[in-house]
Amino acid sequence: MATLEIRDLHVSVEADNATKEILKGVDLTVKQGETHAIMGPNGSGKSTLAYSLAGHPKYTITRGSVTLDGEDVLEMTVDERARAGLFLAMQYPVEIPGVSVSNFLRTSATAVRGEAPKLRTWVKEVKETMSQLQMDPAFAERNVNEGFSGGEKKRHEILQLELLKPKVAILDETDSGLDVDALRIVSEGVNRVRESGEVGTLLITHYTRILRYIKPDFVHVFANGRIAESGGAELADKLENEGYEAYVKGGASA
Repeated sequence: MATLEIRDLHVSVEADNATKEILKGVDLTVKQGETHAIMGPNGSGKSTLAYSLAGHPKYTITRGSVTLDGEDVLEMTVDERARAGLFLAMQYPVEIPGVSVSNFLRTSATAVRGEAPKLRTWVKEVKETMSQLQMDPAFAERNVNEGFSGGEKKRHEILQLELLKPKVAILDETDSGLDVDALRIVSEGVNRVRESGEVGTLLITHYTRILRYIKPDFVHVFANGRIAESGGAELADKLENEGYEAYVKGGASA
């Protein structure tokens, strides 16, 4: 069973010629087949956690450990983390001029799988997945995210998720900027991956609306760089009714 273990993780960034600690001791375990929702206000450290796990050079790990199936993630390069089974769906997917979606997807699949997928079956797989996400097949020949709307970029992220089949999927505010229809379609894509039981999902969000479509097993409240409280899906309902104010003021303890 694939397991992502985060222990006492501390992360800092350089800002305004000073070092600022963002994560202040995060402990979290995500097992294969589980869905964990991380919720919290702006600036609480949610996205910092996502990008630190993925290996973004902006973030410096000052203490703690991250392992995937017992292997030290923090010693891996960004591409090694992806090949090991970590996947990040970004809040703001970047454009890659000159690289078509079809080439990007097949190159990514080749790197993760260790061999190029057979072209005939691969094309069929891509077309079927794009159809389920209600993506125009013509997008396959467009440059990655270039000229895409916010919703189209997010669908492309989930297209990657479905095709690459990681061990752990980190979804950083996948619901941001989506209208109701796009949110439903994207959520259905995430749920198709979850139904395999082979992926651990770390879902980062501000709002409960995506949790109406993607039911979490666990909900964690992030505040001031730590997990302030953990619980089941009912904790999201509490946040919907009461907000984050008590956590921000330090009214809850880990």
